[in-house]
Amino acid sequence: MLPNQSPAEAKTEQADLLFVTYGRHGEAPAPVIAAATPADCFHMAYEAARIAVKYMTPVYLLTDGYLANGSEPWLVPESKDLPAILVHFRTDPENFYPYSRNENNVRPWAIPGVPGLEHRIGGLEKQNITGNVSYDPDNHDAMIHLRAEKVKGIEKDIPLQEVYGEQSGDLLVISWGGTFGAVRSTVDKLRRSHHKVSHAHLRYLNPFPRNLCDILKNFKKVFVPEINLGQLAKLLKSEFLVPVVQFNRMRGLPLKSTELEKAIIETLSKDPVAQIESAVHGKGAK
Repeated sequence: MLPNQSPAEAKTEQADLLFVTYGRHGEAPAPVIAAATPADCFHMAYEAARIAVKYMTPVYLLTDGYLANGSEPWLVPESKDLPAILVHFRTDPENFYPYSRNENNVRPWAIPGVPGLEHRIGGLEKQNITGNVSYDPDNHDAMIHLRAEKVKGIEKDIPLQEVYGEQSGDLLVISWGGTFGAVRSTVDKLRRSHHKVSHAHLRYLNPFPRNLCDILKNFKKVFVPEINLGQLAKLLKSEFLVPVVQFNRMRGLPLKSTELEKAIIETLSKDPVAQIESAVHGKGAK
């Protein structure tokens, strides 16, 4: 779990998204998820453990200083009510290969040292299927693609993205992390004033929910508020090739509903082409 906060002042930020998405050595993607509220930290931590075990991969769970210092009423769940996280260890040595894979591109769980199930561990790249150390360039290329396909395939095992409000319209606000409360309350206020604004809060950031591309296409404008310089906005633009209006603040403080409301109304009033050109030239919402 990584707290998205300034190391110097320990104040809330959302500055680590690009780091956890791209910061590993080489082409080695990892799943990235983020909690939305203090109570959601528990559920997303449990979800991180589920994904890590099922897909045999490290998982990044992002929180932030605002969530760490926040509180809300929360009923501690009974352990019996939580979905089971099962590990199926391989016990039969017949036809065992440490780098064989199932339908999810996941290798078998085998305890090191069990007779007939021995396998190499460590940082050197392994040969597909056998698990022997390999320096073959074609094997290296194949293993890179297998790792990427495994992480991408997790999109089949996460919930579809939900949209709060109309499923299409003038503007979709996309948020993530601890900005949830400020954004949702702002969208509620604008909707009561008959503005055609909807809200999608992302908990799954790599891979994105498999229906996110279709959602983005249903709105004239996409507005992304973040406590950084536009990290989620960069990912959305590169992944889906959609224009995005950014709203960025980095003051070590949560976003304010009043400033969000003003920026969203301003975005709604602008011509889409002019808004995009303004954002490109650094004159978008500040």
